[in-house]
Amino acid sequence: MSRQLSRRGLLLGAASLAGAPLLASLPLPAAAQTAYASYLLVHFTGESSDGEQIYLSHSDNGLNWTDLNGGGVVLRSAIGTRGVRDPILVRSPQGDRYWIVATDLRIASGTSWDDASNRGSLDLVVWESTDLVNWGTPRLLNVAGSISAAGNAWAPEAIWDSSAGNYVLYWATNSTLNGIRKARIWYSRTSDFRSITAPQVYIDRPGNQGLIDTQIIEANAGPYRYYRASKEGNITLEGSNSIIGGWNAIGDLSHLGTVSTQVEGPMWAKFNDRNEWALWLDQYATGRGYMPVATTAPGTASSYRTVSGYNLGGTHKRHGFILNLTAAERGRVLGRWGTAQYQRLQSYNFQDRYVRHYNMDVRIDPNPSPAQDAHFRVLPGLAGTGTVSFESVNYPGHFLRHSNFDFALAADDGSSSFAQDATFRQVAGLANSSWSSFQSYNHSGRYLRHYNYELRLDPVGDDTARADATFRLVS
Repeated sequence: MSRQLSRRGLLLGAASLAGAPLLASLPLPAAAQTAYASYLLVHFTGESSDGEQIYLSHSDNGLNWTDLNGGGVVLRSAIGTRGVRDPILVRSPQGDRYWIVATDLRIASGTSWDDASNRGSLDLVVWESTDLVNWGTPRLLNVAGSISAAGNAWAPEAIWDSSAGNYVLYWATNSTLNGIRKARIWYSRTSDFRSITAPQVYIDRPGNQGLIDTQIIEANAGPYRYYRASKEGNITLEGSNSIIGGWNAIGDLSHLGTVSTQVEGPMWAKFNDRNEWALWLDQYATGRGYMPVATTAPGTASSYRTVSGYNLGGTHKRHGFILNLTAAERGRVLGRWGTAQYQRLQSYNFQDRYVRHYNMDVRIDPNPSPAQDAHFRVLPGLAGTGTVSFESVNYPGHFLRHSNFDFALAADDGSSSFAQDATFRQVAGLANSSWSSFQSYNHSGRYLRHYNYELRLDPVGDDTARADATFRLVS
C-alpha cells in the first residue's frame, strides 16, 4: 500500500508474541501439496479513478506477467469507501473456496492520508468464490471496530494455521496503546472470513516504530517452517516454526541498497518448478511497481539477489498477492479473463450508435467515451440455457437489466428475479434477419429496443419498433 504514513514515520515494525510450541512435524495442508502449473497475481494499480479496484495478471514462469481482462478492472467495490487496495487471494485447504480480502480505501475520492489513517474505514472488503472466476457480492468485515481509538484497517494478510484448523488473519491498525499512537499489526482467527475472534496485538515494535506491511509464507525450508518479510526502513526477515509466537530475526536486505529501502508491500511466491522463492517488492518511491528479489535459502538474508528478465505487463502492479495455480484453476481463469473478449451492440437504424451505460443508465450513443462503457461480455444467460446476458467489461458483475421496462446497468444481487430480468433470447433480427434481436426471458412479448436513444423493454408492433429492436454484435 503506497501510503504517506510510510513517509511520516509509521514504517512498520514487529515484536513477536512468544511461547507457542514448535510445529515442524505437522503436515502441510492438502492445497500446499498440489502440483501447480502457473501463477495468478491480484493487485491494484494506483490512485487513478479506477486504480483502487481489483486487477488480475497471469504468469507461466512466475516472472513475466500478462494482464488479464485486457488490463481492465476484474472486480469493483461499491461498498464502504468504494475502493480497495492491498488485496490478497486465499484458497481453502481443500481447494473448494476462495476469498479476496482487501483494504477498504479510495484515495482517488479525495480522501487525505491523514483522514484515511486516523478516521478511515475499520473494515476490510471480502469477496467469496467457489471456482475462482464467479465471485459473490462483496461484503464488509469489521476487524478494527473493537480496537480502542482505531483509525484504520490496512494491508490485510491471511495464512492457514493447520495446528488450529483456521486462518490467522492479520492487518495494520493505527491506534493508541500504552500512550503511543502508531501502526501495529493485529490478528484474529477465522474459518470463513465472516466472523472473527477478538483482535489481538500481533506485532508491536519498540517505542514509536510502527509497522504496516508484513507477509508470512509457509516455506518448510530450513531452518524454519515460516518466514516473515516486513517493511521497516529496510525489508527485514524473520523465521519461526509457529505462526503465533517464537519469531527470530534473520536479518535484512540492506546489502541490496535502495532495493530494500525505497520499497514496500513485500509479496512472497515460490517457483513451481524449483526450490526457489521470489520476494516481490513494490517500488512505491519511484513509481515503477513491483520488482523481484530471489533466494534458494529464505533463512539466509545475504542469499537474496536482484533478478533481471522479468516483465510486469501493461498495468501498474501495486501491493498485491500471488497465488500458485493448479492446471484446472489456470484453465478456468484464462477461459474467463485470458483475452479481452468483449462485444458491442450496434444499433440497426442508427449504425453510428452503440449501446452503452452512463451513470448506470443505458442508451445508444455515437463514439461512447470512455469506450469501455460500450463493451459487454455476452455470457450464457443467468436464468436459463440457450439464452444470453450482458455483463459490463468495466463494471464486472454488473449486467443490463430491465426494471419496470426501463434498462439500467445493475449489480447482480444473486436473486432469481435479477437473473430473469437480465436474461434474453437472441433471435433473428426483427428488421433484418442477418442481425439480432433480444427477446425478454420473463416478458416474452417484449424486446430490448431504443426509444429516443434510451433503452427500454417494449412490445414490437410496427416497422419503426422492429428497427429500434434490431442490433448487431460487433467486436
